[in-house]
Amino acid sequence: MMRWVLVGLGLVAAAVVQVMGVRGTPSERPPIIVISDMDFQPRYNAQASSPFFADRRAMRTPPAGTVPFGGGDYECDAGTPRQNPDFLQDDDYYYRGKQGDAWAVQNPLKVDVNLLRRGQDRYNIQCALCHGATGTGNGIMTRYGMAGVASITDELHALMSDGEFYSIITNGKGRMMPYAPQIKVSDRWAIVAYMRALMRSQNASLSDVPESMRGELNP
Repeated sequence: MMRWVLVGLGLVAAAVVQVMGVRGTPSERPPIIVISDMDFQPRYNAQASSPFFADRRAMRTPPAGTVPFGGGDYECDAGTPRQNPDFLQDDDYYYRGKQGDAWAVQNPLKVDVNLLRRGQDRYNIQCALCHGATGTGNGIMTRYGMAGVASITDELHALMSDGEFYSIITNGKGRMMPYAPQIKVSDRWAIVAYMRALMRSQNASLSDVPESMRGELNP
């Protein structure tokens, strides 16, 4: 009895090996699909009809507040189309933080109060969890075991150019993931501007304060 069991197991093993050996063999016959895994999904062409909706139109008006992928800057109306430079990205200084083979030295955007406020808003959403509200690397994630978070206000980071900071936000570095999918280009530069403000605030001296305001400082 045991002999026949072993023979049966041997035949099954041989069959499995034979089947596995022909996987990937080129064939013009359509594949046999056991589990479709969403390979085939119904769709409609532009201007097509659909029995699903009462007005039988497949093209639907987006819900109120909907914005195209990429955010509100990606706008194009069917009646008045306009080119969007973010699709071409032919400006290395702005889109990659590079000037030739070197990092861009200065922020290409006008650094003013509005840009700093925008940068602060985006920083608090995307960066403060790890780097902390003051940029010293003590964000709330460090309380849950995340180690090695950089302090962006130290002397080493102060020597880095704006383009290098922009590149790190875009492409990530070390354990930091890239944030290009989450943060659009202009907001990355706004964050860089705000990071410079954090560096200045964390390394300020009395000489940075106007004389007329020094009396308001706490001793």
